[in-house]
Amino acid sequence: MPGLVEVRDLHVRYGDFEAVKGVSFSLAKGEILGIVGESGSGKSTIARTLTGLQKKSSGDIAISAGSIQMVFQDAVGSLNPRMTARRTLREVLSVVGGRDGRLAPESLLDLVGLSPAVLDQYPREMSGGQCQRVSIARALACRPEVLIADEPVSALDVSVQARILNLLRDLRRKLGLSILLIAHDLAVVKNVCDRIAVMEKGRFVDFGPAVEVFTSPKSDYTKRLLAAVPDVSRALGERGLSRSR
Repeated sequence: MPGLVEVRDLHVRYGDFEAVKGVSFSLAKGEILGIVGESGSGKSTIARTLTGLQKKSSGDIAISAGSIQMVFQDAVGSLNPRMTARRTLREVLSVVGGRDGRLAPESLLDLVGLSPAVLDQYPREMSGGQCQRVSIARALACRPEVLIADEPVSALDVSVQARILNLLRDLRRKLGLSILLIAHDLAVVKNVCDRIAVMEKGRFVDFGPAVEVFTSPKSDYTKRLLAAVPDVSRALGERGLSRSR
């Protein structure tokens, strides 16, 4: 079946530099797809292109989802420092017509596991993990079918990473979300994603079911990434990030 997002032979250039070189993939309904690679590999460029923040140079992008929303790496920086969580969420709801009580600020915070007490706090008064949850709640206010999470846990410590990743997986289950999860660390995506694409210098060098990528990597690059993360992967697992859904 066709996915909510279909990308074929995508190229993205910044002047003479080609950041994405002929990438193809699909994102199915209810799927979590991970794109992993080092800084500069092109993975965030894909995210920005899908959301319209960056223009493609060539290739085809077909989006049948009603709405795509993005969660950024710098959760604190993505929030207005002069606005409380309540005002941040109300502003989005006023734009999308959120009169539905199920999408009240209180309900959105409950959906991401935050107490109503956070509603009247400013970003500077919240932890990094709380700011990221508010950012996710803000994205959910738009009722997206697809959520793009661009390195949403890289600025958080390991224990908080596990909780945010578990939250994303729970939201997939509760809301039927399709999630594109971008990371630079294979340990982050191991127990969360259905499929994983490993990206190097603008191209996918490994792509398939998560188990296959971890047990039978095709590229030397993927093998090097795997060799670098076993201890981190174990730490995440010990903090409650299991394969069960």
